Amino acid sequence: MRGFGYFYNDASIILVAIGALLCLITSGVVKSTFAKYSKVMSSSGLTGAQVAEAILRKAGIYDAKVEAVSGSLTDHFDPSTKTVSLSESVYGSNSIAAVSVAAHECGHAMQHNEDYFPLKVRSSILPVANFGSKYGLWIVILGLVISFFRPLVFVGVVLFAFGVLFQIATLPVEFDASKRALETISEMGILNDTEMTGAGKVLKSAAMTYVASAAASILSLIRLILIAQGGRSRRD
Repeated sequence: MRGFGYFYNDASIILVAIGALLCLITSGVVKSTFAKYSKVMSSSGLTGAQVAEAILRKAGIYDAKVEAVSGSLTDHFDPSTKTVSLSESVYGSNSIAAVSVAAHECGHAMQHNEDYFPLKVRSSILPVANFGSKYGLWIVILGLVISFFRPLVFVGVVLFAFGVLFQIATLPVEFDASKRALETISEMGILNDTEMTGAGKVLKSAAMTYVASAAASILSLIRLILIAQGGRSRRD
């Protein structure tokens, strides 16, 4: 069990702590920013649902639907059902925050409709990334604990790396969706110049959560590599 103990007691745990702190900070910022601009109503009076419907029509996307989902900040676009799902605080609200988030999710719908290349890349590695994120760490632990399974340490690291690659591939997809959102709501006159400043802050803070998640994943991967090297050096 020495390998297992090494995994939890080595100094590289600080890398995981740094990643967790980054995610915690950015999560707090996005919640604070969203809450602030949820109290500022847009001059157009359009709700998040109405904005989403208008943007989809403008983009020529007529086979997608807009629906409400429970929870807060649970907004997403599901390409398998072509559904723009908006949280309760976005669907029926005409706040700057609601308009911004609704437009962002429509940005993903536009990407899917256009076969946006970075989105295709991310989707192609999703199955392996999901498996690696769930089981890569445990495969590494198994390889460290049981001598017979030592080769699995390398396999686990590689699988976990696919999860990290997915996080990195997500960044251009999210940034592009926000760019499309801001350009579209500006072109359609949904928000005025002053309101656009607030929309930019909402989407920028949300984007930073993806940056933090990618950074945290990279740090965790570095830790796994260090642990794998440490385990190999002890065997040698």
